[in-house]
Amino acid sequence: MSYVFVNDSSQTNVPLLQACIDGDFNYSKRLLESGFDPNIRDSRGRTGLHLAAARGNVDICQLLHKFGADLLATDYQGNTALHLCGHVDTIQFLVSNGLKIDICNHQGATPLVLAKRRGVNKDVIRLLESLEEQEVKGFNRGTHSKLETMQTAESESFYSSSGSDSGGCGYTEKHADLGGDRSQLSLV
Repeated sequence: MSYVFVNDSSQTNVPLLQACIDGDFNYSKRLLESGFDPNIRDSRGRTGLHLAAARGNVDICQLLHKFGADLLATDYQGNTALHLCGHVDTIQFLVSNGLKIDICNHQGATPLVLAKRRGVNKDVIRLLESLEEQEVKGFNRGTHSKLETMQTAESESFYSSSGSDSGGCGYTEKHADLGGDRSQLSLV
């Protein structure tokens, strides 16, 4: 189960993003082979990887990754594809390719926190909890890029200089701006 905005399916005139929303693997592949940028963004800063992960389409996520999609890309709220994902196989793909499970968005929420808020199924919650526990124990530390290490260092520097002493993400309970009326949210 994932939450998407009702107008997502018609909110873009970018063919690759529309193909990711629609789950159209063959069209996505043709577009990427013809030179479409795998990191192109929509009006909210989401890439095709964000959109495919939110829909649980691991095949399109793998395709985008093969064509150079940035797994560390964040939308304008600081969400990675993992923050928007609520599907076991897609989470496993993203994490196995180096995406950190405990990365925080601009509101200080991890993918686990957002999954719990969205009410995703218990298998997903258990997987995220298990992966987060492994991350804390250091099992997944050696797989991250130099860029991610630099971003983590900058983030830690920010939290220590801002006086925040709330742990990992500096997380405090805040609700993400959904861009207006919450009635636009629907289950898919």
